[in-house]
Amino acid sequence: MAPQTATTYVSKTQHYLKVKKPLLERQRRARMNSCLDTLKTLVAEFQGDDAILRLDKAEMLEAALVFMRKQLIKQQAPVSPVPMDSFKNGYMNAVSEISRVMACTPAMSVDVGKTVMTHLGMEFQRMLQSDQQPQLETSAISRPVSPASSGYHSDAEESESAASPQPTSSAMWRPW
Repeated sequence: MAPQTATTYVSKTQHYLKVKKPLLERQRRARMNSCLDTLKTLVAEFQGDDAILRLDKAEMLEAALVFMRKQLIKQQAPVSPVPMDSFKNGYMNAVSEISRVMACTPAMSVDVGKTVMTHLGMEFQRMLQSDQQPQLETSAISRPVSPASSGYHSDAEESESAASPQPTSSAMWRPW
């Protein structure tokens, strides 16, 4: 009789150590390399510099950390209040222009004009209060601070009144 081949039983632990562990390690390294390549391209794209693409893995990680720290510092830098001041100046210029146009419009009602200007003044006041710390005085909130909010303002009002005095009518608003 021919000798029978003995089948050897391989335990789960031995199978894991010989087959599974190296396979899992290869997959883990492949995943890390893929993530490092993605990080490398992202940092190169944001920096606008392709020099990071030629670095080894450790240098690339260091460069990525430096880049991220710079971005964090940029985010924490205080924003200058200049844009808000510029907005306020533009808002006041627009209010003045609205006042001038309403003053030059012959069919403009006084009540509508006052309502519009009061609303614009109150919005300007609300904008000032939200920009500053809240104040406890409520009297300043109820009365608009804007010079244009208390009535009409016109650049041409003196020349119009001097050129041709017209009879006033209760239905029509006149700037003089």
